[in-house]
Amino acid sequence: MIAFVISLVIGIPAGIICAIRRGTWIDTTVTVLANIGITIPIFWLGTMIMYFFGLRLHWLPVQGYISPFTDLVRNIRLTIMPIFCLAIFPISSIARQTRSSMLEVMRQDYVRTAWSKGLKERLVVTRHALKNSLIPVVTLSGVGLAAILGGSVLIETVFISRV
Repeated sequence: MIAFVISLVIGIPAGIICAIRRGTWIDTTVTVLANIGITIPIFWLGTMIMYFFGLRLHWLPVQGYISPFTDLVRNIRLTIMPIFCLAIFPISSIARQTRSSMLEVMRQDYVRTAWSKGLKERLVVTRHALKNSLIPVVTLSGVGLAAILGGSVLIETVFISRV
């Protein structure tokens, strides 16, 4: 569930920013990262970040499980990498869908009317464009939740050691 919430919290604002700042370096960077995030296999990503952050840099523990009731800090450190691996695909797909929906909605007549009335950018985006552009994103988030549940089997295999 944490990966699902993180994917919504990061993916939707990333897509909105890309749509509002279309054609800028922010849009290009987030779009490239989203395309990479969709195509990268999560088991390979898990292995690579485990090698880099766990074995080379020694920032995070590599494998294992500790109950949050026993040691909360160690439990959080153990779940950072698996949660990141589980959230990367939904973040990417939600960001792409949000960007696409926002670009489509921003071309609508009622949004152009709001701009012509002199409303500020924040009001146009939040009150007019965002509400209508989130309809396909909510539908896609169900697919993201299914990807998280399906990917959790692979991630548990990669990250949790067998005792």
